Amino acid sequence: MDELKVYTYIAVFGSFAMYFGIAWWSRAGSTSDFYVAGGGVTPMQNGMAIGADWMSAASFISMAGLIAFLGYGGSVFLMGWTGGYVLLAMLLAPYMRKHGKFTVPEFIFDRYYSKTARIVAVVCLIIASLTYIIGQMKGVGVAFSRFLEVEYDNGIYFGMIVVWVYAVLGGMKGITYTQIAQYCVLIFAYTIPAIFISLQLTGNPIPQLGLGSTLADGSGVYLLDKLDMVVTDLGFREYTTGNINGTLDMFAYTLSLMIGTAGLPHVIMRFFTVPSVKAARQSAGYALVFIALLYTVAPAVGAMARLNLMNTIEPAAGQNLAYAERPQWFKDWEKTGLLKFEDKNGDGKIQYVADKETNEMVKVDRDIMVLANPAIANLPNWVIALVAAGGLAAALSTAAGLLLAISSSISHDLMKGILTPNMSEKNELFAGRVVMTLSIVVAGYLGLHPPGFAAGTVALAFGLAASSIFPALMMGIFAKRMSGTAAVWGMCCGIGVTMLYVFQHKGIMFIPGTSFLGGMEPNWFLGISPNAFGAVGALVNFAVAFSVLKITGPAPEHIQQMVDNFRIPKGAGEAHNH
Repeated sequence: MDELKVYTYIAVFGSFAMYFGIAWWSRAGSTSDFYVAGGGVTPMQNGMAIGADWMSAASFISMAGLIAFLGYGGSVFLMGWTGGYVLLAMLLAPYMRKHGKFTVPEFIFDRYYSKTARIVAVVCLIIASLTYIIGQMKGVGVAFSRFLEVEYDNGIYFGMIVVWVYAVLGGMKGITYTQIAQYCVLIFAYTIPAIFISLQLTGNPIPQLGLGSTLADGSGVYLLDKLDMVVTDLGFREYTTGNINGTLDMFAYTLSLMIGTAGLPHVIMRFFTVPSVKAARQSAGYALVFIALLYTVAPAVGAMARLNLMNTIEPAAGQNLAYAERPQWFKDWEKTGLLKFEDKNGDGKIQYVADKETNEMVKVDRDIMVLANPAIANLPNWVIALVAAGGLAAALSTAAGLLLAISSSISHDLMKGILTPNMSEKNELFAGRVVMTLSIVVAGYLGLHPPGFAAGTVALAFGLAASSIFPALMMGIFAKRMSGTAAVWGMCCGIGVTMLYVFQHKGIMFIPGTSFLGGMEPNWFLGISPNAFGAVGALVNFAVAFSVLKITGPAPEHIQQMVDNFRIPKGAGEAHNH
């Protein structure tokens, strides 16, 4: 067994043993433990757990890969995901914590005094969360297939077993403490290779500064200027100015990711695990710091990975790498099927250009960039092994949080809240675990047939949350006259319009061959791509809700009073006349 394999097994299985140990130590004994970790998590611990929950396979594996190929256009993910976090921390989390219920549908039931609203919220939550899990499962499959040298499908099966053990056993309590460990693993795994590569390329050990520095070869050329030169010579878009599909689409994409972030139930649930409203605000602050540690490094990782990849395949201008002399990392990724070469002109050399007719790198999966980056840069084997453990920690931590959100919405909101209100705590806990097991099976199946790359799939989940849950929560907190009927109509129309638009371009439930408009860009509404359509769905939601409110009349007085209670700070008195 080679050295890299030994290091990888130690890093991956060592981290798994730690997660299992933590899950066993902190296993849930009550529904309060299972759903909100007994409400006794400190703000700093919660901030770390939110960071791990937040930094999914899409953030760890896909985001830098997207930035590597989209360049400036990939900034929508950075702006959308971090900006949304600010929205969540300022506008939603403190008020929902003050109201003090376990789940998002439970808050919606109380606020909109309607079982229908609760059921609609559960359905929206399940659709968004399941779509999001597909992205995590793809990340698990990619990481396992390469580093444990198994088939992609087997990688997903293995990941399902790991998540099942600690999520089903520990509930929110086990997941919280496991996520703290996973955050530590993934942040080290992300930043250490970035520091090495930044030092190699620019001589600057801080990747954020290395991105804007000159190259270490003494040429005086800035790293980004060199990258622009390399990619444009091969016919690709300029790296530093490339827009995705026009300014309106970029704006809609960013907005959709922002408000989708603020409406994602598995993150909102985290704020119910702390003991007070003040602690909820503090944990949001900590989380932003912990998230920024990774998100500010991502642009540097993306740019440096792309430059290293290009320099490997074309070591000097006009000189292409001979396929027989390809490095070991190239061979390793070829085995997974995520990197493919086709010698179209028969010269035995690798031509990697923008023109599809002559391009011989027929497949370079964006999701491999972060995982392959340390090997491309010839970093030590222990660094490559650390990245494998980090990628798996990122995917597994978010998958666990999402599964808990789905499980609690079905067992707590649907079964206990509506179908069988007299269910005992023991039975509710059992039901939660059964639902979570079924969710893992469904998520695994969808992971075996994923729609596109991980971050793209996740963007759809954000669009679905943006068009349904976020407007309902915002109106619930800031429009005290908003009635239950109006909110239900708004949620149904918002998610309905978004799903119709997504399915007609991506296929019904993403099944290949069922997209009746295909990916045809001329049919996009105002040039807005399906992944960015959540912003339009949210506007439809607001418009429909306020229109129906005019017809049906405002919420009852006692509901308006309840909204005032969780909106106004405790102990606030009348203003004094001076």
